[in-house]
Amino acid sequence: MSIIQLLLKEIEQEAQITRKMLSIVPNDKYNWKPHPKSMSIMQLTTHIAELPAWISMAITTDGLDFAANPYEATVVNNTADVLEIFENSYTDGRAHLQATNEAELEKPWTLSNGKHIIANLTKYETVRISIAQTIHHRAQLGVFLRLLNIPIPGSYGPSADELEKMAQFA
Repeated sequence: MSIIQLLLKEIEQEAQITRKMLSIVPNDKYNWKPHPKSMSIMQLTTHIAELPAWISMAITTDGLDFAANPYEATVVNNTADVLEIFENSYTDGRAHLQATNEAELEKPWTLSNGKHIIANLTKYETVRISIAQTIHHRAQLGVFLRLLNIPIPGSYGPSADELEKMAQFA
């Protein structure tokens, strides 16, 4: 299996888990955050939903300069909108990954803020980091939801909430 085929398989598996997690966010909790230094659920879910677009960006550009391209947060306050952003980002990222080749993934990609270089990576590494960031922030969302006493779906097996339900039927 090629690197691209492996990445496509991985992003599909992670997309399924991400959809489950994003779909359980209550619409009345988008402004909630567990700590003043934390992102709100709106900021966190939007970030998660937009991360698959980094796959497209990695493949179609040589880098990102935050100074030249300041981030403008998308404002959403409901799960349907977050899921739509996620599906659009995922579809676009997947299409770009399918259309590229391994030689393209070996090319350099730079993340910077003006003259300050944050990271010099390959395009492959940037794709992997976008996947890792999705997993990381999805787990962060799981903690936020747990603090709100919202049952969490399993990621790579049953969650404690799902195990508890299973035990009731045993």
